[in-house]
Amino acid sequence: MKIAIVTGASSGLGMAFVRRLDALGGLDEIWGVARRGERLEALAAELRTPMRPLALDLTRLESVETLRVLMREEAPEVAVLVNAAGFGKFGTCADLTLQETCDMIDLNCRAAAALTAAVLPYMGRGSRVLEICSTAAFQPIPQLNVYAATKAFLMSYTKALHYELLPRGVHVT
Repeated sequence: MKIAIVTGASSGLGMAFVRRLDALGGLDEIWGVARRGERLEALAAELRTPMRPLALDLTRLESVETLRVLMREEAPEVAVLVNAAGFGKFGTCADLTLQETCDMIDLNCRAAAALTAAVLPYMGRGSRVLEICSTAAFQPIPQLNVYAATKAFLMSYTKALHYELLPRGVHVT
């Protein structure tokens, strides 16, 4: 079974990637991952490609483990992984709660890296990984400092991963 996995699939860029992958065709299934199950169900209903809605909160490590178990059980060929889940919160460091700060780091950094590591064994030559960064990755931004720092991490991680996976023929952007 040839699939794509898209995080943040219930809105924004994640939803746009799901729709684009559906339009391109060639997949047996799209696994859409996001917290809001009802939005995933609505998106699945409008696609030609079957979409498996996976209502998971990727700030929780158990959610990544749920995906790992599902992949181990089904052994899919993952053609595309799009890590589009993420969020930014405006405010100074003092304005953000500890939970907001940790959730931003967990989702924008840890979840993307953990999910990528979990999916890589199911990717072969010609597969693609898209780690959605931001122009915020290129500079520190007051009042958006944690977000910019998480995107700088993701950009650096992605660049290194690109070179690590070249010999396997897995493309990383």
